Amino acid sequence: MTETVPFRPRRSCLYMPGANARALEKAKTLDTDVVIIDLEDAVAPESKVAARLAVTKAVESNNYGNREVVVRVNSFDSEWGRADMVAAVSAEPDAILVPKIISAEDIYQLDAAISNIDSASQVQLWVMIEMPEAVLNIREIAAAARSTRLSAFVIGLNDLAKEMQAAFTPDRQAFQYALSTTLMAARAFGLVVIDAVFNDIKADAGFVQECEQGKVMGFDGKSLIHPSQLEVANKIYSPSAEEIEHSQCVIDAFSLPENKNVGVLRVNGKMTERLHLEQAERIVAIAKKI
Repeated sequence: MTETVPFRPRRSCLYMPGANARALEKAKTLDTDVVIIDLEDAVAPESKVAARLAVTKAVESNNYGNREVVVRVNSFDSEWGRADMVAAVSAEPDAILVPKIISAEDIYQLDAAISNIDSASQVQLWVMIEMPEAVLNIREIAAAARSTRLSAFVIGLNDLAKEMQAAFTPDRQAFQYALSTTLMAARAFGLVVIDAVFNDIKADAGFVQECEQGKVMGFDGKSLIHPSQLEVANKIYSPSAEEIEHSQCVIDAFSLPENKNVGVLRVNGKMTERLHLEQAERIVAIAKKI
């Protein structure tokens, strides 16, 4: 598996409402790896057009530092979707996040739409995985990354729960198939994959539990709805000091001339194969970025 995008931390992906000028300004100062400026759920229908103009101006300002800037547009077949796409792509964020996709054909259509707006655009395509049909089609959707600008999945459990008529529990039992299947497809085709939001801002213990579960499963980071969640997400999704130290030991061991053609080594008492070298390089690269 080779990632379609360079190593960079995406521990925290904070949604900020596109209609709120103060929020867009505040995002420039927050310790978030990714700012997702939202034109969809966070904006009322009567404010969609004004929010689009405000978001375009904010993104064009290019004042978000090293934060990755992503604009979530309205679904492409909505009355706002196509105009959102034109405005967002023209503003040149790092990526466009599109909700409600259900098939690989959606990916090809969205990729073509971005190219038609600006054939030279470097804007990446992120998509929400939040519909049952998307989960059932997830392999074909992920495989579309081979020939499009698709680079990331963002899990949307609120919409998926509504469609499934499912209930949230601390272990997210109802959603384990969707979570693991989406993650497996993402890894098979080199995509970033971001875990869903946690809705209860005041339930600190529950948020910690869900972040830890996501980290164990293999997610790259957590999508967030409030700045108060940043510290926990950043801490849990950061490589630990022990992980960084061991990873550097693995890199150093395989870099020795006498180990150039060796497939298996013992590092710190652990059997270490070359596949572990790739993991180690990723951990150290992300740690340096952080």
